[in-house]
Amino acid sequence: MPMLPYPPLEMRELVGPIDLAAFDNPSGALVYPDLPPESFDSVFDFGCGCGRVARQLIQQRPSPKRYVGVDLHLGMVRWCEHNLRPIAPHFKFVHHDVFSVNFNPGNKPTFAPFPVADHDFTLVNAHSVFTHLTEEQALLYLRECARILRPDGILRSSWFLFDKSDFPMLQEFNNALYVSHVHPTDAVLFARSWVVSCARELGLVLFAIAPPAVRGHQWVLLMTPARDGVREIEFPEDLAPKGLVRSPLGPAEPARVGLD
Repeated sequence: MPMLPYPPLEMRELVGPIDLAAFDNPSGALVYPDLPPESFDSVFDFGCGCGRVARQLIQQRPSPKRYVGVDLHLGMVRWCEHNLRPIAPHFKFVHHDVFSVNFNPGNKPTFAPFPVADHDFTLVNAHSVFTHLTEEQALLYLRECARILRPDGILRSSWFLFDKSDFPMLQEFNNALYVSHVHPTDAVLFARSWVVSCARELGLVLFAIAPPAVRGHQWVLLMTPARDGVREIEFPEDLAPKGLVRSPLGPAEPARVGLD
C-alpha cells in the first residue's frame, strides 16, 4: 500500500487529538476491538472529520468493503477525497452541507438526511458527533442512524451524559445542557434516560456501554436494531478519575481550514 498521508496539524486541531499516533493503525488491528469483525463490512462514518477513523480503517486487515464518510467541514472532506480516496477507492467522502457556527456557516439547514439507502451498513460510527448536536438534531440524526443500519448492524456513538434527576428544575421537554449561549453546540450533554427512550422509540437496543476514561467525558454507546436475543442494559456508575480533556481551540477561522 502506498504511504498514507497524515492530515495537517491545523485540521487535527479541529477534531481533537493532534498526535499522529491517534490517526494510525500500523498493526492492521480492528479499529474497535470490542466489535465483531463482520461489523466492519460496510461502514458509515457520521462526522468523518479529516479522516482519523477512515485512515485507521484503510490500514485495518481486512479493510471494509465499503466506507462512506460525511462531514459538514468542506475543507476536511476535500482533504480526505484528495489524499485518502486515491489510495482506497472503496472509501468515499461527502460534504454534509448543514449549518455550523464554526465549521459551516451561512444560510444552511440544521439537518439533512444521509445520502445513502435504508439498511445499507453493518456499522454506523458517530464518534464525538452527538456531543455537538442540539436536542432536536440529535433525535433526527439518531433516526437517520437507525434507518441506514442493517437488521444486525451496530451503531457506535459517543455522548456527554447526565442524570436528569440531578437537575430537578428541568422540564419534561428539556433533555440537553449546553455549555455556551454563543455557540450552543460547542459541547452538549444529554439526559441518559432521554437517549435510552429515543433509542427504544426508534427500534434500537442499547446493548453495551463503555464509561468515560475521565469522569464526565464521553460515554461510548453500542446500539443495534431490536431482535430476539438482544437485551438492553443499564448504565454503570461513572467511576473514572477526574481530569481535563480539552480540545485545542484551533485557528481563528476554522471553516476556512483546507479551503485557502
